[in-house]
Amino acid sequence: MFATLRSCVLLLALSMSLAARSAEPSRVFAAASLTNALSDIGALWQQAGHPAPLLDFAASSTLAKQIEAGAPAELFASADVAWMDELASRGLLAPGTRIDLLGNELVLIAPRGHAFKVRMEAAFKFGDSFSGKLCTGEPGVVPVGRYAQQSLQALGWWEALRGRIVGTDDVRAALAFVEQGECAAGIVYGTDAAISTKVEVIAVFPPATHQPIIYPFALINGASAESQALLEFLRSSPAAAGIFRHYGFTPQAP
Repeated sequence: MFATLRSCVLLLALSMSLAARSAEPSRVFAAASLTNALSDIGALWQQAGHPAPLLDFAASSTLAKQIEAGAPAELFASADVAWMDELASRGLLAPGTRIDLLGNELVLIAPRGHAFKVRMEAAFKFGDSFSGKLCTGEPGVVPVGRYAQQSLQALGWWEALRGRIVGTDDVRAALAFVEQGECAAGIVYGTDAAISTKVEVIAVFPPATHQPIIYPFALINGASAESQALLEFLRSSPAAAGIFRHYGFTPQAP
């Protein structure tokens, strides 16, 4: 009897192990600013016995358009609510799965060793404080560029700077331009500035100058049980929250 019971337990454990191995990996489309955090969390997920998630990083705008065109994403993580709203309006999100998971901040950076003084107030002539170009995501399209435009307009700096702004495909491209000295200044997320040793933060844009920087996550219609489990892990795991905090994100209260 005990031998039979032990055999059943072993068979159950083996079947569970085989099921985990045979599960298809989750296909995740995520904002470029999440690259480091989600890569670390993906490794942790794999260590727990799951297949390594397939992570595609780009601007939220680019990814949303790919999903609309039928790209095989199962989980979408956007750097703003607008592009998640776009997918919701087209009926592409699995009902009841959307959550506002993270927050971030908007910062002004310069190449290390080339910082300049700035006051975050309308009376300050920001355009006169540096020479050269200002890099950020493409205004009006890429989330970080959208936030940047909102802040520059709120401070009254937008019109004087429009001809000097270089819009990039995503926030990591803007960061790279500043790292390489091709732009004298940049507007990126605090989390992106924190991972670079080649830039320094000059100032943080007051939160009142832009919409709240919120990262909504949601499953796409038809997402697998594996993706459902991964989203729950991202939402509820203290280990995942610790990784997000390590990179400077602010986990939002459930």
